[in-house]
Amino acid sequence: MMKAVRKHSPKKINEAHYVKLTTPTDLTDEARDAISAAINPLVADAFALYVKTKSFHWHVSGSHYRDYHLLFDEQAEQIFAIIDVLAERVRKLGGTTIRSIHHIASLQKVRDDNETFVEPKEMVRRLMHDNKDFTARMRAAHQVCCDCNDVATASVLEVFIDETERRTWFLFETQA
Repeated sequence: MMKAVRKHSPKKINEAHYVKLTTPTDLTDEARDAISAAINPLVADAFALYVKTKSFHWHVSGSHYRDYHLLFDEQAEQIFAIIDVLAERVRKLGGTTIRSIHHIASLQKVRDDNETFVEPKEMVRRLMHDNKDFTARMRAAHQVCCDCNDVATASVLEVFIDETERRTWFLFETQA
């Protein structure tokens, strides 16, 4: 005889009830909160841009298939590498970071792309603009880090800004 399985519904926990890590740092609580608030949307954007780039990698077709397929895959790998580094910066500062697809959707600025077919040149154009806009959001977060005297997160962002500018440049040159 089988026992009935009782379903437990998880308690809803208000964001304010999340316990912060008491990571030793000389940054103020206000600075740590401001930096986390600036970085988490970047984590969400990196997830969204990764999925979009990988989707284009999977769905590209046409005369430039091999070139675009390889370019999109290379760029997707680079974008994916950003996610863990930024999320861990938030955690090192004692904040909470992305917890679900829903959370990503609530923070992301990169628009999802659900079209069945996108022309290859249009894929390149969209990714170029997404990367360019992502750079601007990273620069804004960098300023928050500088204002809060968080040299470590600012330094990480400087590398990612450079990499994103490079992706934008490659996509721009591919359009020619």
